[in-house]
Amino acid sequence: MSDEAAPIYDDKAQVRGSLDLSGAKWQRGDGAESEGEHVEVAFVPHTDGVTYVAMRNSAQPTGPVLVFTPAEWDAFVKGARDGEFDEPW
Repeated sequence: MSDEAAPIYDDKAQVRGSLDLSGAKWQRGDGAESEGEHVEVAFVPHTDGVTYVAMRNSAQPTGPVLVFTPAEWDAFVKGARDGEFDEPW
């Protein structure tokens, strides 16, 4: 095993800090109650021509936001559908 760290590829460097979420239309999954804590997503176009997917916790609307490229989002959704994130028990 090597002591060298794996190289980091940052494919969102050009959007970091410049993705405008002020007009984002946040949405919850079907059947989500209006009260409580939920995951919300928004599809946000950027000046680079790419529409990124932003994800946040509804209970903390001004808190941290995860940003996915289209390829990352597709992989995440596919993994969720395939049970990749299911509890092991």
